[in-house]
Amino acid sequence: QVQLVESGGGLVQAGGSLRLSCAASGRTFSSYSMGWFRQAPGKEREFVATINRSGLKLDYTNSVKGRFTISRDNAKNTVYLQMNSLKPEDTAVYYCAAREIPGDTYAYWGQGTQVTVSS
Repeated sequence: QVQLVESGGGLVQAGGSLRLSCAASGRTFSSYSMGWFRQAPGKEREFVATINRSGLKLDYTNSVKGRFTISRDNAKNTVYLQMNSLKPEDTAVYYCAAREIPGDTYAYWGQGTQVTVSS
């Protein structure tokens, strides 16, 4: 089992940047592929980005490609989401998640961190 704690959210103007962090504790962090998701008010939670165990395979939802970068540091048990050129439509609660088997359901979730982008 793994515990996840997100940080780094906040209020930023459109065009600005934020870096989210997700610190993991518990079982070996490198055993998990990691993902970032977000949920805006009144909307369903949506996939944002994912990174495999080694950090060599990345994937993004189309709306953030070229603006967001997911990365991980297995020595620090942390996954990051660098968000640049932020838009008001990026406003949401951002969650990190972990899964042991690639392609499987994400079994472990953090509590979320709020990102608000003002126009």
